[in-house]
Amino acid sequence: MIAIVHYGIGNLDSVARAFRKCDAEVTLAATPEALAEADHIVLPGVGSFAKAMDFLNDSGLLPVLEQKVHEDHTPILGICLGFQMFTKHSEEGNVAGLGWIDGETKRFRFDELDPAPKMPHLGWNDVQRKKDGPLFANVPQAACFYFAHSYCVSCTDTSVVLGTTSYGYEYVSAVQRDNIFGTQFHPEKSHAAGLQIIRNFIGYQHHA
Repeated sequence: MIAIVHYGIGNLDSVARAFRKCDAEVTLAATPEALAEADHIVLPGVGSFAKAMDFLNDSGLLPVLEQKVHEDHTPILGICLGFQMFTKHSEEGNVAGLGWIDGETKRFRFDELDPAPKMPHLGWNDVQRKKDGPLFANVPQAACFYFAHSYCVSCTDTSVVLGTTSYGYEYVSAVQRDNIFGTQFHPEKSHAAGLQIIRNFIGYQHHA
């Protein structure tokens, strides 16, 4: 069972449709009980970092999420905002994140670029692979993915970085730390390459 965390943030329907297209059994998990039954977890998101963190805390989902990820080693995929929430801190709202990835979420700054790239970063871009990982198995090196964001992740621990993307400058667009996966791009909106990313995640089993 794939549990898509339902925490009051948009974009859940398109994520659920993409996973069902890959023959996954999907539930939208808004309660600790629903989350506890999951074999895989997806933390999606388009919206406010602070509001999303508040919901995880107020709903009672956070302790179960921590147990599933860190004790049960349940695979989890963070998409866009969901990925950013893995970091220690976000400039959006100046709030703490989950702290699962040693890094920060920062707003794009193009002060020294003329002309500056448009904000938000919206549309198709590539991902430069930094190392092999199960998430990109059978995905062509030249594949492009769909992005929609104004904040990006900077990782202190570069060992977790699977890929980077350039938009004005280079930033982290895909990570893996053990059973924790994150993509700044939206695989559910990235056509064939995105669906392959989803299939790879569905098929991933963590071996402690």
